[in-house]
Amino acid sequence: MLFIKSDELKPGMRLAKPIYSKKGVLLYDRAAVLKDMQSIENIKSFGLIGLFVLEPAEPVPPMTQEDLDFERFQTVMYNEIMEELAVIVKKRKQSRCPNICAQIIKNYGNLRKKITFQQSLRSTEDYIYKHSLNVAILAAIITHTMNVPLSDQNDAVTAAVIHDIGKLTLPPELQSKQKTTAEDRKIIDQHEMAGYQIIDDAFSFQPAIKRACNLARKTLFDYWNDTPISQQKMPMAAKVLIVAGFFDKETSVRLDSTPVSEVAVIRRMMERSDVFDPKVVKALTDSLNILMPGVSIELNTGEKALVLRTNEDDFLRPMVLSFRDNSIIDLSNRRAYNDIEIVDIMKTMDNRYAMDTAKVKALGIEVDEPVYV
Repeated sequence: MLFIKSDELKPGMRLAKPIYSKKGVLLYDRAAVLKDMQSIENIKSFGLIGLFVLEPAEPVPPMTQEDLDFERFQTVMYNEIMEELAVIVKKRKQSRCPNICAQIIKNYGNLRKKITFQQSLRSTEDYIYKHSLNVAILAAIITHTMNVPLSDQNDAVTAAVIHDIGKLTLPPELQSKQKTTAEDRKIIDQHEMAGYQIIDDAFSFQPAIKRACNLARKTLFDYWNDTPISQQKMPMAAKVLIVAGFFDKETSVRLDSTPVSEVAVIRRMMERSDVFDPKVVKALTDSLNILMPGVSIELNTGEKALVLRTNEDDFLRPMVLSFRDNSIIDLSNRRAYNDIEIVDIMKTMDNRYAMDTAKVKALGIEVDEPVYV
């Protein structure tokens, strides 16, 4: 699978992922062939920076119905958030924000199972909107897992949708910059602070939203600048916003940088309980499929291995199959493997995995079998 910029697309290329309209209508399915230049011009008109395409002999990658639904939902809500934030900045009044948050909670704030969180490619132009949407989805999932009251869940999701609104006044190169200098962070902080007046005007009847955004911003600002973290009492919405925002920012997929793996990001959060609330981090790991069967990983011994079975008690210690000698290592058995740890994930380009579950089951290992479309 290759990522091809829109200007470099050529007739004959096959799409690796579906393309949806702003309303969620399927425009191009997976494996669709770009027949001519007119097809390419149509795709360019959608404002996409590029597409994932299949190599000549490459089969269509596996996707479940949940994967497809997630991509469709992201497309629709990304456009709604972009339009709504523009209205709030211009008029200092919200229009569809309650409905947007209700849709996010309806779709991802009541799930009874883990989801596979797929990151879509971002550019400097769409980073803030996609980041806000993903943080809101994560906030809905985390608060549901923590079984918090609906009012707290709504506060967390709303804060996630609008928390970066001040950054919309930044130069594009600073809106999505991955590695910022101290001077960059001061400028960003100033714009975020100015954005709180917009939030105050548009959400005057919900003061908890502004407070959650402000506390989360200050905590992460202190974290990035390596200054002491304030120990003041923090509302649940702020705790969730810190974890969800940091996780999405670090694992996001961009043209100008390599994303950090989910495992590495979560380990960093676990090391700083003064910044990232352990209960919120636990709720995040309990909500997502991260080290699931089929994922290739690297151990601290230098070995490469394949995850065979998830560990629900400690997701960082699953059962794995070593590529070196085909031995099975059950990391949950600390007496035998206490010194062995997973240090990172070996990712494919689009972060999806496929494994022959029949062969794994033949070994007597029970695994969940995904239903691919």
